[in-house]
Amino acid sequence: MMKYSEDASKQYHIQVGKGDVGQYVILPGDPKRCEKIAKYFDDAVLVADSREFVTYTGYLDGVKVSVTSTGIGGPSAAIAMEELAMSGADTFLRIGTCGGMQLDIKSGDVVIANGAIRMEGTSREYAPAEFPAVADVHVTYALMRAAEELKQTYHVGIVQCKDSFYGQHSPERMPVSYELLNKWEAWKRLGCLASEMESAALFVIASHLRVRAGSCFLVMANQEREKEGLENPVVHDTDMAIRVAIQAIRKLIKEDKQAGK
Repeated sequence: MMKYSEDASKQYHIQVGKGDVGQYVILPGDPKRCEKIAKYFDDAVLVADSREFVTYTGYLDGVKVSVTSTGIGGPSAAIAMEELAMSGADTFLRIGTCGGMQLDIKSGDVVIANGAIRMEGTSREYAPAEFPAVADVHVTYALMRAAEELKQTYHVGIVQCKDSFYGQHSPERMPVSYELLNKWEAWKRLGCLASEMESAALFVIASHLRVRAGSCFLVMANQEREKEGLENPVVHDTDMAIRVAIQAIRKLIKEDKQAGK
């Protein structure tokens, strides 16, 4: 593959190189969340700020860790994971926001994805449609235990990943409304917990790269509860999802040390 970066020691898009990032990386979408997340690290420093990719690196329990934003959707998330893996990272925790789909998924809850519906385009350029998008079991379990310790209401299950935000929220006005509406109903009947935009790509790419990936999300709101006239405030504070991810990384660090990794 050609080297496009002006600095040959740095990855083209995210502009980090070997030694700039830790083994463990948190992946928010919004670049502005990176500084907020980095405040949980010891001795955090800004490593790179390129396009939608902002990276801070610091330490948790004496181990180097990083946070890198991915922007919105699978294509940019894929670039971030590919280039971070080439820079030495091997454990990824996606954090972000989602929209609940089942009536018991409430605003302010945390959803932990153990798998994702591949209703997006990026993962199709990595794996056939028959290949599942699944999270790493160790990362998922660490997220679950972290949420329990923090006494945070959480749900574990399948999330739906799509490429169009407005295709979810205004499907009836799309030319392919018949497909969007029918599939949404199918996902609900199958027990899908929430809708978001990155996990399917990240899980499939992680399988390809032989790295670990998991996801946890703040439920901002639930359009299905809104339809039923149920309480449905919009929640924007992602701090609890961040705290769950930080606690999960601490657990993974401890377990990996015990396992000699």
